[in-house]
Parts: sequence; C-alpha cells; structure tokens
Amino acid sequence: MTMNAQQVQRFVHTYLEATGCSVIERSPHHVTVKLSPEADKALTNRPYYWGYVERTGVPAQTMSFTFIFDGEAYRAEQERLADHTPPTPASGNAAQDQVMGRYFGHVPTLPQLGPGRILQEELRYGSRRLHQIFEAARDGGKYVYLFEQPDARQLSARSPVVYEAWLSICYKIEFACDLKREELQWLGISLKSGTIVTDFGAMLETRQLSPLLAGNMHVQPAELSVPEASSSLESYLTEQLRQQDYDWAEQAKERLREELEVIDHYYDDLIKEQKEEEDKKEAISEQHQARRKEMVWQYEPKVLVSAINCGIFHLR
Repeated sequence: MTMNAQQVQRFVHTYLEATGCSVIERSPHHVTVKLSPEADKALTNRPYYWGYVERTGVPAQTMSFTFIFDGEAYRAEQERLADHTPPTPASGNAAQDQVMGRYFGHVPTLPQLGPGRILQEELRYGSRRLHQIFEAARDGGKYVYLFEQPDARQLSARSPVVYEAWLSICYKIEFACDLKREELQWLGISLKSGTIVTDFGAMLETRQLSPLLAGNMHVQPAELSVPEASSSLESYLTEQLRQQDYDWAEQAKERLREELEVIDHYYDDLIKEQKEEEDKKEAISEQHQARRKEMVWQYEPKVLVSAINCGIFHLR
C-alpha cells in the first residue's frame, strides 16, 4: 500500500480540518497551520507542557507547522517569490550588527524559538511525521457514532425521516513474507437487513455526517446486534481471503526452502571442522537454530488482518 503526493495532501488536510487547526497559508504544494490543542497534543510530544496548562489553566500556546507535500515545487515557488520581492532597507538593528561584527567578528543570527516559530516538514509516504499523523487519526477516530444530516425540506416534512443503522469496519490486510503487500477493506453491514457493502466509504462520500441526531428523525430498531454483525463481516472477509490467489505464498515457501538449504549446508560444514571441541559445536548448533528461526520468520508466508477503526452510521 502506498500513497502519492495528492493523496497524502488530501488526507492531511482532512485531519487538520477535523481537529480544528487554523490554516495560515495554503498552496498546491504546502499548507501552513497553527495546530489546535487536540492536534498539538497528538503531534508535538509535549506532555509536560500540556500537564502544566491543564494544572494552572493558563492559555495554551500551540505550535505552527508548514507541511510540504512537493518539496521541489515548493522550493521553486519560494525562489520565484524571492526574486520578485524588493529588498528591504537595512534597519537600525542590522546596522548595529554590522558595527558589532566589525569589532567582535561575525554575529550569528539567533534562532527563533518558542511557540511563535513555524517548523517546516516534508510529508511523503513513509515519513516519520506522516506516520505520526496516521497514528493520531487512528487513535482519535477508532470508534465513531454518526448520523446523516437531512436537508431543510426533510426537516420540515410531516412524516419523520427513517434512519437505517450500519456497522462499518475498516480492515487492514497484510500479505507478508520476505516481501509485503497491504490492502484496506472498508466493509459495512446493515443492522436492519444484514446486507453487506464492500466499499462502504463510497456510500459516505456525498453524505453530510454529524454526531448529533437532527430533529424529525427516526432510528429504526436493529435486527442484528453489533457482535452478530461483526461476526458476519469477519466471516465474509475470511471467505474473500480464501478466494485469493496464493501463488506468492508458494513462491515464498520455495525461497525459504532454498535459504534453509544454504544455511544447513554452511553450518554442517562448520560443525564438521570442530572435531573434538564439543563446546564450540554446541555454540555453532545454537547459532544454526537461531538463523533457521530468523529465515522462517522472514520468509514464511502469512496473512495478517487487523481492524483499524469502526463505527455505527445512521443513514437515510
């Protein structure tokens, strides 16, 4: 599984908007934001500062970031803007620095510290900061309970609008051996009819969702409990995985067999060289078994399934 720059940008913008961050500047290649308290706690690793804020009640000073999605395009744009920006006249402070430099040597510019500074980071798939945002989004959105918002005409209708409850679970599937491939399966099941939808995210793209139940709305009673619906989704996903092509697993087993043959041959010869030294033979044998375990762990094919997040969605 991978993401291009546009997909990374959309995801980051969605996270920043969902957590209430304030956008300072935005372009096709970057976004500069002042983090909300929620995002600052999740991304800046300042537990002592936030503990102090919560104990004393002082106003929080959140940090600001420039997140760059296309480094080359962003730097080219900054150079173009710098070429078209007229130079600013020297200030009194600059003149003072020149005098100090004449007598005391070079005067380095002090770095800008504190909450007023703006940190820059390039976000690309695999980067540490993007992984941190993934973790924050997952932790903050593991479980949701949302209602589709009706339009004004439905709010004023005589008969109430009926909601149907859906359980949705987003699964991450890892096909792993010495190589690795990941897939996301976003499944949904109606708690009323038991109907399963394979791309539940597509059902939500055009709908406005809110944690609040609007007026003139009626929620249908569920026929399935959440544990029953979850079991149905697991059974469905298991059946889908059974129908996958597993040639990659057979190829991985063959590579494992070849690697184990090489290791066995190497250590067998090494043990034969230690004719009378039993202590060395025992140490080599232990090392041999450890190497075999490493190869099995690395090459043995496996399918790992984990639930990333889930929610109850009440849809019209």
